[in-house]
Amino acid sequence: MNPPPPFEGTLIWEGPQDNQPFDYDHYNRSTLLSFAGGAQIRASAPSHFKGDDTRANPETLMLASLMQCHFLTFMAVAARAGLAVSAYTDHASGTLGTREGKMRYVEVRLHPRVRFVDAAGATRLPELHEKAHANCFMANSVNFPVLVEPDLG
Repeated sequence: MNPPPPFEGTLIWEGPQDNQPFDYDHYNRSTLLSFAGGAQIRASAPSHFKGDDTRANPETLMLASLMQCHFLTFMAVAARAGLAVSAYTDHASGTLGTREGKMRYVEVRLHPRVRFVDAAGATRLPELHEKAHANCFMANSVNFPVLVEPDLG
């Protein structure tokens, strides 16, 4: 399979806030991210780093990327196995820490919950999640553990 063309995006800073000095404690961290096809995301930093938690931030976008990739890969694996999915949810958590003297993600945990049209598909959940995880582009692209802890109940 040939790789897809490069993915591209644009970041536009929303500019300085009225009457705010430009220093670490006060500069505006709000941006607009735009992508081919029209998708847009309003982003900032997390409030811990003086940003706006009502917007996406690099940390939540990393979680979103890992959840979405596992979901899409899982759905492809299930479809190819002839198993129709009726519901899928995930709740992820990521931990920042210091490694090699730098702040970074040190671990992400995915907690997907899947239901099938035919309940018998549930017996294959561990195998399907393992295959999805092994083939997830994003999980294969990061330098920290991505743990998949599915709800098998």
